[in-house]
This record gives sequence, structure tokens and C-alpha cells, in this order.
Amino acid sequence: MAKIIALDIGGKRTGIAETDPLQLIASPRETVLTENLEAYLKDWFQKEEVEAIIIGEPLGLDGGDSDNSQRVREWHLKLAELFPNMKLVLQDERFSSKMALQAQIDSGMKKKKRREKGSLDPISAAIILNDYLQNS
Repeated sequence: MAKIIALDIGGKRTGIAETDPLQLIASPRETVLTENLEAYLKDWFQKEEVEAIIIGEPLGLDGGDSDNSQRVREWHLKLAELFPNMKLVLQDERFSSKMALQAQIDSGMKKKKRREKGSLDPISAAIILNDYLQNS
């Protein structure tokens, strides 16, 4: 079985998470600069089999667009062109950052480490991926 990955796409950074090959467990992978995301994914997909990309859809509390919605839609279209045989799914990501911060706190991560740019992004992606796995 191939892995499923999730992306939490931001203006500067993108958090990435992945499943195990059996698609049971979602784990944070890393944070990459969004400008490097295309090259990163192309390289990764040459080395490992990935079945689907779950993209965090940034919605407002009312279900409408957020500040990042247009950027994510553009990436969704771009990824569909780059990887036409890849399953792409938009997954509601509301509250994933708050849940990721709470996960850092609950795990005992020090405040200084939590303040590092990008430390939250792969955890948010793992939460998005876990939500997808639970609802599919």
C-alpha cells in the first residue's frame, strides 16, 4: 500500500505529514519553504509511492474563505497539473493550528522550542491527515 500525505500550506512554510504504508497512523514529517514545495514533492514521489495528497483547506469559522484560501486553491490546481494521476483532497483545517499548539504543550515541549518558526506546521498537517483518515 502507498502512503497518504497531508500539506498545511502557508505563505512562507508548508507543514508535511505522512501515513505509514498501511495508512493507519498520521505522523508529522517536516516543514519546507512553500517556494520549494514543488521540487520537494517531485523528489519525494520519485523515491516513495504516495497514493493521495490531502490539502488543508483554510476556512473561516463561518465556513467561508480565510486569508489563505486563494493561495491553497492555486496550489490545489497546480498540484493537479503536476501530478494528474494523484488523488487530491481538500480537508477542512479549522482549529488544526490550535490543536497542534496544544499537542506541543501536552507533550512537554518548552516554550522556546514552540516559538521556532515551522515547529507547528508538520503537527498541523498530521492533524489534518488524521481527520481525513478518521472520516474516510
